[in-house]
Amino acid sequence: MSFIDVLRTAIFALRGNWMRSALTSLGVIIGIAAVIVMVSVGQGTQAEIDRQLAGLGAQKLDIGPQGPRGMGGVRMSASSFFTLNEGDIEAIREEIPGVQLISGALRGGSQVVYAETNWSTSWQGIQPDFLQINGWEVVNGTAFEPQHYHGEKVVLLGETVRRELFGSGTGIGETVRIGRTNFTVIGTLGPKGMSGSGRDQDDVVMVPMDTARRRLLGAMGLPPGAVMDASLTVTNADDLGYVQGEVELLLRQRHKIEPGAADDFQVRNVSQMVATRTQTTRQMSWLLGAVATISLIVGGIGIMNIMLVSVTERIKEIGLRLAVGAGPSDVRRQFLAEAMLLSLGGGVLGILFGVAGALLVGHFNSELPIQLNGKVVTLAAAFSVATGLFFGYYPARKASKLDPIEALRQ
Repeated sequence: MSFIDVLRTAIFALRGNWMRSALTSLGVIIGIAAVIVMVSVGQGTQAEIDRQLAGLGAQKLDIGPQGPRGMGGVRMSASSFFTLNEGDIEAIREEIPGVQLISGALRGGSQVVYAETNWSTSWQGIQPDFLQINGWEVVNGTAFEPQHYHGEKVVLLGETVRRELFGSGTGIGETVRIGRTNFTVIGTLGPKGMSGSGRDQDDVVMVPMDTARRRLLGAMGLPPGAVMDASLTVTNADDLGYVQGEVELLLRQRHKIEPGAADDFQVRNVSQMVATRTQTTRQMSWLLGAVATISLIVGGIGIMNIMLVSVTERIKEIGLRLAVGAGPSDVRRQFLAEAMLLSLGGGVLGILFGVAGALLVGHFNSELPIQLNGKVVTLAAAFSVATGLFFGYYPARKASKLDPIEALRQ
C-alpha cells in the first residue's frame, strides 16, 4: 500500500466513529493547550522578574546599618544606629581598587505641595553617582550639576509625583514645597514601575544630599556627615566578592571594631539575590511545564487505549486484509497512521486553543505577564506527533501480529 492509500484508509476508519475519535483527541488537545498556556505564563513571569531585578544591578553592593540594637531593652539613638558617614564613602572610593561608582543616601517622607495640590511621598538625598548606580534616567529637564550638591534647593520628581502634581505637564521650572522649604523642579525621572515587593518606585523625589541634610532631616539626630545607606558598583563583575571583602575589612578598621565583635554595618551582594530569585522562578516555570506535560502523557495513554479497543473491534477486518494479501507492515502502518492523525489533529487544535488561552489570560489579567514562545509551540507540535507515534506503536504492532485464520474465525 502506498502512503496515500494508508492515509485514505486511516481517515475513512476514523470517520466511521468520529465521536470517539474526537473524544480521544481531546486529551491531546487539553495537554498541548495546557503546555502552551502554562509555559507562556511561566516565561512571561520570568521575563518580568528579570526586568525588575535588572534594575538592581548585577555588579552592585548595598551597604547599610546592621539593624536596631539596644542595651537593657532601651533602643539606641539614631547616631548609634546610622554608623556610616561620608568619610566611609570617600575612603571606599579612594582605597579599594575595582570600585567604579559609589554613593551614599539619606531618606525620609514628607508632603510635596504645588499651588492647591499636595502629595505625600518619600524623598531621597543623593550624591552624584546615585542615579547611574540605581538605573535612574532623567527624561525631562536636567540632572543635578556639580554646583547643585552644595546645598542648592533643586529637586527631581519621580513619575508618580509629577503626574499627581502637574498632570500632563512636566513641572520644569516650577516651585514646589517639600516640608517647609521651597524647591525648584529641574528635571523629572523616567518611570520604573512597581518593585518586586509591590512598592511604587516612581513615588519619590530626589534632592542633593547636603540640601536634604540641612532642609529635610529635621530632628532625626544624625551625627554630622552620616548617611543612612550606600551603594556601589564594580568595574568587573568577577571582582564583586573581592570588593565585598575589602569593603567589610575597611569599614571594620574605620569603625574600630575589635576582632570577634559584631559589625555595625552589613554589606549585601545584590547579584546573589538576583541569582537566587531568578533560579526560583526558573524552577517554577519548569514545574508548570512538567504539570502540563503530564496532561499530554495522559492524552497519549487515552489514544493507546482507544487504539487497543479499535484493534479488538476490528479483528475480522484485520483478518480479511491479511487474507487477501496485505502484509503485517501494511496493517501496522494503517493503525500507526490512525494514531498519528488523532494526535496530530489534537495537536493542531491544542496549539490554537493554547495560543488563544494565553492571549485571553494576558488580556483579562494585565498583572500576569504572558510571553508566547515560537519554540514552545513548535515543540508542542512535535511532541503531539511523538505522542501518537509512541502510544500508537503497540496497538499497531499487536494488530500486525494477528493470525489471519484466527482473526477470521472471530
